Amino acid sequence: MKALQFEEPKKIIQIDIDDPGQPGAGEALVRTHRMGVCGTDLGGFLGKMPFFKYPRVPGHELGVEVVAVGDGVSNVEVGDRCSVEPYMNCGECYACRKGNGNCCESLNVIGVMVDGGLCERFIIRADKLHASKKLTMEQLALVETLAIGCHATDRGDAKEGDHVLIIGAGPIGLATLEFTRLTGATVTVMDMVESRLEFCKENYGIQHTVQFKGDGSEIDQMKEITGGDMYAVVTDATGHNGSMSQALNYCAHTGVLVYVGISTAEVSFPHPWQHRRELDIRGSRNALPADFPRIIGLIEDGTINTDPWVTHRCGFDEVIDNFESYTRPETGVIKAVIEVAN
Repeated sequence: MKALQFEEPKKIIQIDIDDPGQPGAGEALVRTHRMGVCGTDLGGFLGKMPFFKYPRVPGHELGVEVVAVGDGVSNVEVGDRCSVEPYMNCGECYACRKGNGNCCESLNVIGVMVDGGLCERFIIRADKLHASKKLTMEQLALVETLAIGCHATDRGDAKEGDHVLIIGAGPIGLATLEFTRLTGATVTVMDMVESRLEFCKENYGIQHTVQFKGDGSEIDQMKEITGGDMYAVVTDATGHNGSMSQALNYCAHTGVLVYVGISTAEVSFPHPWQHRRELDIRGSRNALPADFPRIIGLIEDGTINTDPWVTHRCGFDEVIDNFESYTRPETGVIKAVIEVAN
């Protein structure tokens, strides 16, 4: 059975893997139809993702079809189209007992710590599948990205009327934007790439954007936008340690800073920046099970329109030639989707 593997940073190869066989109790055998290319995949390709282990079959943003189910499975049946919740948690550690399996102490994310879905078929825990009778395979592959933004928004806990800054207008920043706008907050988006800011204006009606130039001018723009208050919630979705280190400067006094991006490099700042403003600094990792059916419902009823998201598509046999280009913002990529099967 064919699969694609990150053999080492910046090297993708096609390999043959064993057929997964039949699912056991509580499991399902699924066929991969679509895979969304995530920042985690790009970081894994570049060697910049701290949780990535090589060699690895990537793929955690997935639209799949159920081929077979094992004993005791009742939430899905053969033929169902599903989104995958890729976080394989233990269910027993402190975080899991609290209901936070997204940051389980022994978490294995498929496509990152263990092999994922960039293959023909694989077996997965059936409770990690979320079915929809309405969504396309491509839409289902986008649910996990949206779930990351959903959870990050919940971590920031913005309220109606708050000023919220989202740093980074890549897929995770856009996912955060999708849910932040539902809170009634006033959103500002900052990015270095002007075309991404234009995308936010054209597709989301965002009035306040800031192009980061590194000369300090962004602070003046932010003060003007917020009436001098700065931001009640700042979410950094860049995964860049320099941006993450500076993000405290954009927070209002008593504000909240959420790190949803991840960096292998050190993030540092003078402690008075945090202490003087009495800031809360929060991490946001993965998403929660309840986020998936919520997002599927929001796409089904038209609250979330995924159509503008996908800017690039390629077939399974084109991945090796095309993947590197998805790491370069100048190609105009917002979200790339791999068509694994029809």
